[in-house]
Amino acid sequence: MDVTVLILLIAGLITGFSKFSVGGMGMLVLPIIMIAFPGQEALAVMLPLYIVTDFMAIYSYRKHIKWTVLLRLMPLAFLGVLVGASVLSSLDATQFMTILGIVILSMLALGVYLEMRPATFMQSTWAAYVMGFLGGSVSMIANAAGPIYSLYFLEQKLSKESYVSTRAWAFFLINLSKLPMYFFLGLFTHESLQASIYALPGLAIGIWIGYHFLKRVKPHHFKWVIRILSAMAAFKLFVLS
Repeated sequence: MDVTVLILLIAGLITGFSKFSVGGMGMLVLPIIMIAFPGQEALAVMLPLYIVTDFMAIYSYRKHIKWTVLLRLMPLAFLGVLVGASVLSSLDATQFMTILGIVILSMLALGVYLEMRPATFMQSTWAAYVMGFLGGSVSMIANAAGPIYSLYFLEQKLSKESYVSTRAWAFFLINLSKLPMYFFLGLFTHESLQASIYALPGLAIGIWIGYHFLKRVKPHHFKWVIRILSAMAAFKLFVLS
């Protein structure tokens, strides 16, 4: 099997699993994709997969959406996407890899900090605005907003099903808003769309695993594994940049 296809299958599997379970693994997926697609084109490879899995998660958990939580988050998220597009348009490949590494490490540090300290402020309106804007901009630049929104939604004390549904709606709306931005920036190519198709079998397997995994396992049982692997991926980006 071609190495590029294998990388895409692995990335698809992780994406499907993440979207249908606890999320937050996008910052691990992008560095994997960048082994085969260095630079911003990796973002375009993953975006169609994100939209597909977001839609499937929305449908699967359609009865559990918490609109009040979602609507507080989204207005500033769209503004963040616009700001992120402006930043992304000015980056070359080396700068992009360096910034991606910094973003991943920052999100990891934020996750550890909020786990060690009380985070009741996450339930305030201003926190929704801040996290919405930050998530939108980070999603546009690095497809790595999973930890931000996972932290935010976890602090809203939602059920597992409402957590997955509301998070899926947030990312679905953000990812749709990113489509015209990526076209405008010239990130979509024939190669990137073909790569997205190659990742679909892995995506389907990941969705099946994540759907059943969510019913049995608590997020805390494996999030440290995600954090360690993501930190390793971030340091690898610094080496390559």
